[in-house]
Amino acid sequence: MARRRKQGRDVNGILLLDKPGGISSNHALQRIKRLYQAAKAGHTGSLDPLATGLLPLCLGYATKFSSFLLDADKRYRVSVRLGIRTSTADAEGEVVATAATDGVTEAAVRDVLGDFVGSIEQLPPMYSAVKHQGERLYKLAREGKEVQRTRRTIQIFALDLRRMELPEIELDVHCSKGTYVRTLAEDIGDRLGCGGHVSALRRSGVGPYIEGHTRFVSMAEVEAAAEQGLDAMDAKLLPLDSVLDHCPALRLSADAAFYLRQGQPVLVPQAPANGMVRLYDQSERFVGIGVILDDGRVQPKRLL
Repeated sequence: MARRRKQGRDVNGILLLDKPGGISSNHALQRIKRLYQAAKAGHTGSLDPLATGLLPLCLGYATKFSSFLLDADKRYRVSVRLGIRTSTADAEGEVVATAATDGVTEAAVRDVLGDFVGSIEQLPPMYSAVKHQGERLYKLAREGKEVQRTRRTIQIFALDLRRMELPEIELDVHCSKGTYVRTLAEDIGDRLGCGGHVSALRRSGVGPYIEGHTRFVSMAEVEAAAEQGLDAMDAKLLPLDSVLDHCPALRLSADAAFYLRQGQPVLVPQAPANGMVRLYDQSERFVGIGVILDDGRVQPKRLL
């Protein structure tokens, strides 16, 4: 049986796409994949169609390292409309309850926000991609069904009030993976006694990529670059190793690189005592990720 010929070109790198509102993450991914004529591409965690902001897209070999971004902490800027609860906890849902916000003070908001910082439990919303007996919850929700869900422990590292102009408040959220910002907004509104929902959401950071420190690329910029040619597009990609800029770098001898590629741990001079390391060969080419073992040797974890 003949092997299927791979379609698309071998382009490798990470695009920090500034996703526009109104489209799904998969729609954005497929659009970028077509523009880059990439043989392989994937995203690193969905954003709701309502949301804008950072959607890191991995092309080619970068997909091997997408798990590091999937597991990374996230940052959001969220506007919460107090006094109105919706069926989806965002502006796209139907209004299910209303309440006055006249008695909500800034001091009360700051007190409530403090209660949500740290390790907390969240109940995944019905309008989410979590599966129940093989079915996505959002599909069940669209059928008018509600099922029992299990609470999950997440981490809120920081939760800051940026603006308060009732009935809206604007928050900066720094959280662990798996956090539902819609649920967080709804819970904050409930704690304030008036309910609430997400009226606007922007993801401002994923792992090492933070708005203001790293430049995001708009869809319009990619489309403009496409008119100039593939080289102009490729210039907008970050290298694969930028995912782990926070990890120490190790240069390998030719022998060490050979044995690592065979899956064998090796001893590397001046290696750190523990943790993950970025690995480079003698030509300064990125080889992959390694982990320091208890005996000081470097164990390959993910290699190109």
